[in-house]
Amino acid sequence: MPLPPAAARHGTDVRTALSEAWAAHPPTDARAATRELRTRLLARPPYEEAAFLLDLADTHGLQPLRAGEVARWTAGDRRVRHAALRYLSGVPHGGALLDAVPPRGGDVYENLLWAAAWHRQDPSAPQAAAFRDAVRRLPATPPGGPVVAQSMLLGSLGEPGVGMSGGMSVLLSALGDALTATGRISRVLTLVTAGRTALRDRASGLVSPLGPEHWQVGIPVDGDGSPDPAAMAEHRPAVSWWAACLLALPGARPRIVHVRFADDGSLAVADAARRCGARPAFTVTPDPHRTMAERHAGLPLHAETETARALRADLHRVFVADRLVARAGLLVTIPSRPGTGDLDTHFPQLSPATESRRVEVPEGIPPFVPRPGDAGLADAMTTRLFSGGGRPDGLDPEDRGLRLMLCVGRLHPVKQQDRLVEAWLDTGLYRSTTLLLVGGSPGRATAVEAGVRDAIAKLLAGQPLGRRRIALWPALPNRQVRILERALAEGRAGSAVYVCPSAKEEFGLAVLEAMDAGLAAAGPERGGVPHYIRDGVNGFLLDTGSGTALGAGLLSVCATPQTELDALAARAMRTVRRSYSVEAMAESLARAYTAVP
Repeated sequence: MPLPPAAARHGTDVRTALSEAWAAHPPTDARAATRELRTRLLARPPYEEAAFLLDLADTHGLQPLRAGEVARWTAGDRRVRHAALRYLSGVPHGGALLDAVPPRGGDVYENLLWAAAWHRQDPSAPQAAAFRDAVRRLPATPPGGPVVAQSMLLGSLGEPGVGMSGGMSVLLSALGDALTATGRISRVLTLVTAGRTALRDRASGLVSPLGPEHWQVGIPVDGDGSPDPAAMAEHRPAVSWWAACLLALPGARPRIVHVRFADDGSLAVADAARRCGARPAFTVTPDPHRTMAERHAGLPLHAETETARALRADLHRVFVADRLVARAGLLVTIPSRPGTGDLDTHFPQLSPATESRRVEVPEGIPPFVPRPGDAGLADAMTTRLFSGGGRPDGLDPEDRGLRLMLCVGRLHPVKQQDRLVEAWLDTGLYRSTTLLLVGGSPGRATAVEAGVRDAIAKLLAGQPLGRRRIALWPALPNRQVRILERALAEGRAGSAVYVCPSAKEEFGLAVLEAMDAGLAAAGPERGGVPHYIRDGVNGFLLDTGSGTALGAGLLSVCATPQTELDALAARAMRTVRRSYSVEAMAESLARAYTAVP
C-alpha cells in the first residue's frame, strides 16, 4: 500500500485511514515498503509525519531505520520523541540509543514509556524495572478456558455518570466477574486508560484486581486524565503500542479482545490484538448511522463550520465501525426493536457469509444484593432530596406528595437532560410533578457537562416554581443509585417514575436497573429499549426526537393511574429478572468466545 505524498500530515482522520489501509492490505513486498518508509524518514519530514511513519513501521514489524539513525527524532517534538522510543523498542540494538536518551526527570509518563521500551528490548534489563514494578501484580494465568480482554478507554470504570463514564462501566465491572464464574473463561482483563494523574497516584501500578480472576489493566496515556473522544485519534498509536506490551505479558495473552465503541481507541486495541495473535470481537451497533440524516440534512457544510466538523466526525465513526466489522473474528449484536433490521440496513457487508461469526447477546444487569445499612442510606438520600426547594439539589417537603420523575445518566447532549427539562416546563408538568436529575462530575465539570448544565440553567431562568421543583444531583455510585430507586419504588418519596429522554439508547442498562427496582420506566423508542419494553404493558416508549413529542409522552405517563403504574412496574420487574441478568449475558458470551476458531 503506497503512501500518498505528505498525506500523513493532513490530520488524524487521514492518518487513521492510512493506518487502516495498511492493516487491510499489508504490503506484500516488505522490502519495498521498508524502502519507501526509509526514503520518507531520511528526507526529514515534519515532526507529525515522522511520528506517524515511525509508528506505522513498528506496528507492521518493519525496520526502515537502524537504531542510530533514529537519534535525530529523540530530542525534539514530544510526539515524535515518544514515537521514536516506541520504534527503538523493537529494533535490534535499540537499547544502546535508549540509554543515550534517558527520560526527562519528573515526567511520570515518559519514565514509564522508557522502561516499557526497555522491557520490550530485554525484559530482565535493570532499565525495565519501573515497568516490571507497574505490572508485577498480574500472576500466571490459571488453568481452564481462554483469557478474554475487554476495553473501556473513555471515562473511569469506577465512576459511572461522571464525564464519559456511563452504564458501560457498570456493565464491564459486573460482566468480568460473571464471565470467570461461568467456568469457561479463566481470566478477564478490563482495559482502561491511565493518565499522568493516575500514574502518579496509583500505588498498585497498572494492574489491580477487580474480582476473582478479573483484573483491571491501565493503558498509560500522555494526558492528565482519560482522553476526550475527539482526541482519541491522537493517542491511537501510543494506545496500540501500550496495549500490545500489556497483552503480551505472561499473565495476559488473551485469545479474544472485545471492543464496544466505534472509535480510534477500539481500532488501537484491535491493532494490539493482531500484534499479540488474539482475535478481536466487536459489538456492532448502527451508531451514529441511524441519526445521520436527521442530524445533518440541510445544514451548511462549508469546510470550517461546526456542522461540517460534526459531519466529518460522524463519517469517521462510520468508517471506523466498518473497519472493526472487517477485522472482527466475532461480531456481537444487541437486540433492537423487533422487525426493524436496521443493523443490516446500515451494514450491508453483514451478508449471510458473516452469519458464522455473528451472535446476538442481550445485555444484562447484576442482581441487587441487600446489605445491612441500606435502609439508613435510603432514608438519608430521601431526606437530602426533600431538604428544601431553595437548594439546587433539594425539593420542598410539601411537594413530597407530587409524582416524581427520576432520570439518571451522564450529562451529555445525546442523553438530552436539557430536552427533558424543556418538555417538563413547556407542558406545565412542573406544576404537578417534581424532577430529579442524577449525573455529572461532583467536582469540576467537563466542558460537555458544563454545556448541559448551562442549558438547563437557561431553561429554568424566570421559572421560580420550576427551580423549586427540580433537584440536580451529581453522579452517585451505582449501588447508591439502585438503593435510591428502591426507596422511590417503595413510596418513601411519594409516587415515582423513571424517565430516560435519550436520543437513543443502544440497550439502556439504567432503564433495566430502574425496572428491576420496581419503578415504572419510560425510555426512547429508538435503539434497544423496545426489545424489552412493550409500550403500555411493562413500560412506556417515548418519541424523544423533539421537545414537543417528548412532552406529549410525559403527559401520557403522568396521567396513568397509580394502580396501572404499579401493575406495569411489577411486570417490568419480572421481565428484567427473567431475561436480562448479567449472568445470562456472560453465559452467552462465554459460549461465543470459546467457539471462535
